[in-house]
Amino acid sequence: MSTHAHEKINYLEFPSSDLAATKQFFSTALGWAFVDYGPEYSAFSGQGLDGGFFAASRVARPHEGSGLVVFYSADLEATQRKVIAAGAVIAQHIFEFPGGRRFHFVEPGGNEFAVWSEPAA
Repeated sequence: MSTHAHEKINYLEFPSSDLAATKQFFSTALGWAFVDYGPEYSAFSGQGLDGGFFAASRVARPHEGSGLVVFYSADLEATQRKVIAAGAVIAQHIFEFPGGRRFHFVEPGGNEFAVWSEPAA
């Protein structure tokens, strides 16, 4: 019997203009592990949703029309320091929005992600 939820998001795939740098970034910043399936694809699992990165010349950036994947952090500032130390560029510094705070970063392979947290106490 399948453990997959019928008609629910099951897997995400992202492009990367530098697959090795993307893997190194997520391994260093967030502790992810990867399984390679050839030189142009690497999968991750156990990160809230399974997925993978594939080698591509174009990347996922919301201002160019792609969706935005948003991570959760219990300590937004600590997560921001970790992604910067691992090589990310901050695309939007921490800002408040109704219901919380977040920042956006671009990982070395060119994709933009965001991280959010509850409002500061």
